[in-house]
Amino acid sequence: MGKLDGKVVIVTGAGRGIGRECALLSAKEGAKVVVNDLGGSIDGGDDGDVSVAEQVAREIRDGGGQAVSNGGSVTSLSDCEAMVEQALGELGGLHGIISPAGILRDAMLHKMSEADWDAVIDVHLKGSFNICRASVNHFRDQEDGSVVLFSSTSGLIGNIGQSNYGAAKMGIVGLAHIMAMEGERKNVRCNVITPTAWTRMIGTIPVKSEADAHRFEMMQKNTAPSHIAPPSVALLADEAKDITGQVFSVRGKEIFIWSQPRPIRNMTRMEGWTVDAVLEHAMPMFRGATTDLGNARVVFPYDPV
Repeated sequence: MGKLDGKVVIVTGAGRGIGRECALLSAKEGAKVVVNDLGGSIDGGDDGDVSVAEQVAREIRDGGGQAVSNGGSVTSLSDCEAMVEQALGELGGLHGIISPAGILRDAMLHKMSEADWDAVIDVHLKGSFNICRASVNHFRDQEDGSVVLFSSTSGLIGNIGQSNYGAAKMGIVGLAHIMAMEGERKNVRCNVITPTAWTRMIGTIPVKSEADAHRFEMMQKNTAPSHIAPPSVALLADEAKDITGQVFSVRGKEIFIWSQPRPIRNMTRMEGWTVDAVLEHAMPMFRGATTDLGNARVVFPYDPV
């Protein structure tokens, strides 16, 4: 008996990398799978190759599972609605979504073009909205549904050269949390995973130092898309129905749960604040509570295991 027996799942970006592993594992756990992938390049700059989705769907069918392929783009609400209709019409239902589809167009903020900003926001943030919007009423009507969206430490922590990607990924955290809040009474769950895995997206990051080379070598050795799939699939299982609105990181054999923003210190001035008072009283107090600008290598100072 699989953990997803009787369920139908959509996996976006499922032709390669993390999405592919999530689709294969969902099928192994008993789900019928809509394998979605536009088959585009890392930067989303081509028309794509829809055959990559069919290759994964065929692999599932050859293994005895049920799967259909879909070449739609998450940037289109109508395409996402078509994914939902395909799940309902061809596979008989829809119970969960795993959505890691994404692109990269890295540049320093002072060099970033509007087109590169828009493209990344469109795929990651609007794409997450589209797949959620296309499915949420169905989930509410059947009073059951689980969505797993993908964020990044580039948003939660920050990463130089990825202001577009980081902004989109932090937006996804806000979207997921509010979807979870609004869906709580209807048993509609939404959680977030930030993955660390060696994929073709990571492979595009330039190596600028020996430290970078070592870090990437350890990522290739100890992190793989297959590590991301089990927690992603587990969040669709009935046993995880009480888990919603949470942010998890998966890094090799490690799983983390993140704290979420809450006030940590406050200061009140009954007569109100002036600029001088803020600088003289509030900022000295708050300096001890500020967060540094360290990137993920500072927050996670050891190699993945």
